Amino acid sequence: MKKVFTEKAPAAIGPYSQAVISNGIVFTSGQIAIVPEKGEIVSDTVEGQTRQVCENLSEVLAAAGSSLDKAIKTTCFLRDIGDFSKFNAIYAEYFAGKPARSCVAVKDLPKGALVEIEVIAEL
Repeated sequence: MKKVFTEKAPAAIGPYSQAVISNGIVFTSGQIAIVPEKGEIVSDTVEGQTRQVCENLSEVLAAAGSSLDKAIKTTCFLRDIGDFSKFNAIYAEYFAGKPARSCVAVKDLPKGALVEIEVIAEL
């Protein structure tokens, strides 16, 4: 197992890695909309946060030698399921390959985030 780290995405905010590679598969940790250079969430809209999350995931996958195009499965967490269609509009721009996906509403997310996404991808 190989751990993945890039300064182009937010550092882990707990005892975990940005991603790990095992047997040719990349498993990312959930990403929230922290802007790496600022260390904080700077958008208060689900659209802005979804875009930042996808950019963060893109950077983590690139550091692992993969990309969003190689995504096999995503798990998406929304603080408000009422944001589902707004979230989907941005998500579709980044995940054109339409990987398998679960999307659920949760009571709360770290740092007050509106969106969190994790990805499993091929190398």
